Amino acid sequence: MSNEKEASTGLFTKRSQPADLTSTWFSWHADVIGPGRRVLDLACGAGRHAVASALRGANVVAVDQDPERLEALERAAAQRRVSIDVIRADLKTWDPGRDAYDVVLLFNYLDRQRMPDFLDAVRPGGYLLAETYLEQQRLQGWGPRSDEHLLVSGELMRLTGRFELILGREVIETIDGRPAALASVFAQRPVA
Repeated sequence: MSNEKEASTGLFTKRSQPADLTSTWFSWHADVIGPGRRVLDLACGAGRHAVASALRGANVVAVDQDPERLEALERAAAQRRVSIDVIRADLKTWDPGRDAYDVVLLFNYLDRQRMPDFLDAVRPGGYLLAETYLEQQRLQGWGPRSDEHLLVSGELMRLTGRFELILGREVIETIDGRPAALASVFAQRPVA
């Protein structure tokens, strides 16, 4: 159960990165987030990317189902004096709307059936920043273990294939001193 919870609500739990330390993938591409941009952080967890986006001036909506993690997000936002619209919802059923966001963030969460809905939430010309675990993560000794929560090689690119890929990768990266097998995409929704 703990592996499923980690995979479905974001992996960085109490023993890992502080809430204000964003992933390298986010940091590398955060220039698309700025004042007035509408940002949706799905499976936001304790809100490290939501807070970082709000600090860049974005209007942020952060969604997760874990009340403790959302409380941590609200504390972090208050401490940093930023406003974030926090929504407690199950992403298996929550409707993100269509064409509503300039940037959608999807980190450490995988729901293959909902991916089309998450992509539809990006407005034409908007961006998707996504990163989650590859099946090789099982060999690292931590994190999600079930096929439901792990990507096969090339799968994230296929799941986001109707967007224009700006940059993608599959790597083993060190996170909090531990190796992580990750797939990442930075993609843009076509305008027409």
